[in-house]
Amino acid sequence: MEMAQEQGPVVQLKDVSKKIGSKTLIDRLTLDIPPGQVYGFLGPNGAGKTTTIRMMVGLMSITHGDILIQGSSIKHDFERAISHVGAIVENPEMYKFLTGYQNLLHYARMSPGVTKQRIWEAIERVGMQHRIHDKVKTYSLGMRQRLGVAQAILHRPKLLVLDEPTNGLDPQGIRELRDYLRVLAKEEGTTVFVSSHLLSEMELMCDTVAVIQQGRLIDVKALHSEGEQESLHETAFEVSDPERAMEVAGAGRIENSQLIVSADRKTVAEINSKLVQAGISVYEIHTLTRSLEDQFLELTGGGEIE
Repeated sequence: MEMAQEQGPVVQLKDVSKKIGSKTLIDRLTLDIPPGQVYGFLGPNGAGKTTTIRMMVGLMSITHGDILIQGSSIKHDFERAISHVGAIVENPEMYKFLTGYQNLLHYARMSPGVTKQRIWEAIERVGMQHRIHDKVKTYSLGMRQRLGVAQAILHRPKLLVLDEPTNGLDPQGIRELRDYLRVLAKEEGTTVFVSSHLLSEMELMCDTVAVIQQGRLIDVKALHSEGEQESLHETAFEVSDPERAMEVAGAGRIENSQLIVSADRKTVAEINSKLVQAGISVYEIHTLTRSLEDQFLELTGGGEIE
């Protein structure tokens, strides 16, 4: 994984615009997507997420700019660029009267170098071992989604693109999707690029999110970083003597008669211990960090949809 980091971005969107007639759907979008992450593409319906994804996978032409996948241009070297991609845009297409395994076998024949061993690896990645020999017509939406992902990763793509994959899934299906996408990123080093308008899902699923509105990139946020470093949270201590608590803690500020400190969990515990030892009563400790939803609504001005 360390080597992957040195390779630079898996996808580079360079000043990408899409116009249809006089309407600009995507407006000068520039974005680098690093390897081995679950990368979220977040925005209200109508913001341009699907348009961007359709350009990434060659289903729609790019009006201006370019998209590079593993350094190859979608515009000028499409076959090489797309060879690195697995995608589900809209619903995965399946032969419903065949079994899941027969479907995968059929797709494997169209991809050079996909062995039966690789088919089983893909099946295990999405946790379908027990249902793979059942006919697809007996599958739930969640199972079809899994089969679609297994099919999309057969050729070991560097990039897996999923457009609104949680649509229509029940909470259990969403949780399962989240789990196996994280495994894909971790175990296979696949970069998963996933679009959604569901904030709570993106917060749990993604390492990073790019926020788009009206065809423009308005923010990129890191949510989970790999490794030991833990993010700092604004934490409020409700205490008997805020002024003295700030002296004892040696950090922070006072707001609404509370001591507010930016700290990780370990530091919060240490401050709590110091306050108690100094004879200060601690009535309550809670984090003030705003959720992705709060941040998103702030960024998009309440998420008005044009």
